[in-house]
Amino acid sequence: MYSVNYHRASSVDEAAKMLSGASEAKLLSGGQTLIATMKQRLAQPSDLVDLRHISEIKGVDVRGNIVNIGAATTHAEVAGNAALKAACPAICHLASHIGDPAVRHMGTIGGSIANNDPAADYPSAMLALGATIHTNKRSIAADDFFTGLFETALNDGEIIKGVSFDVPEKAAYAKFPNPASRYAMTGVFVAKGAGGVRVAVTGAGSNGVFRWTDAENALSGNFSASALDGVSADADGLMSDIHASSDYRANLVKVMAKRAVAAA
Repeated sequence: MYSVNYHRASSVDEAAKMLSGASEAKLLSGGQTLIATMKQRLAQPSDLVDLRHISEIKGVDVRGNIVNIGAATTHAEVAGNAALKAACPAICHLASHIGDPAVRHMGTIGGSIANNDPAADYPSAMLALGATIHTNKRSIAADDFFTGLFETALNDGEIIKGVSFDVPEKAAYAKFPNPASRYAMTGVFVAKGAGGVRVAVTGAGSNGVFRWTDAENALSGNFSASALDGVSADADGLMSDIHASSDYRANLVKVMAKRAVAAA
């Protein structure tokens, strides 16, 4: 490691001031990606602004048909929240299969969404649930938030405060995890709500998380796994790497989608 200035923020406003007052600062949430990146010298921020102790962006609130999750809420807290499990068990299931226990007790939903790793789980949930990402400056629809590999609509100095979404009628998440990292080689989140059916895919797209519209159209008329029998995912635009080819991932997209629909 190298010399870095550490700041522990007690509020979002204080964090924003710390961020603007440093020459090249990074926000620290769970640190599951950032710390590893710094150790490899792939990132060398002058300052770290720690968001983990800001109470206003922690916790889960379920009121009626609306779910709000604070950005500093850990994966373990999402997985174990009883009210959330009653309202949307799919996102609790997703959170319970992120990494290992150490990762789940340190990593946060806000950090995952802001990093937008192409194999991360939460982006698919946000997209499928039609969630809104709330920052210290505005609210952004998930459809507009995820813009590419490790890229989001966040501007400099913008801090995620939390996310919100309507409780779906039905939802489920199924993923094929890399056996070593537990990142999704392909993960599919399916949700049916007042606005229709939404299907989001992570771990497979060469440009990151995306909505599979062909599956959405098929499921809109018949929400069952069999409705996807005649639908195929296009391998063009999917990732090929040492773990799986684009053709293999295209097959996984369909298999995971059918499993998610059956579970929902």
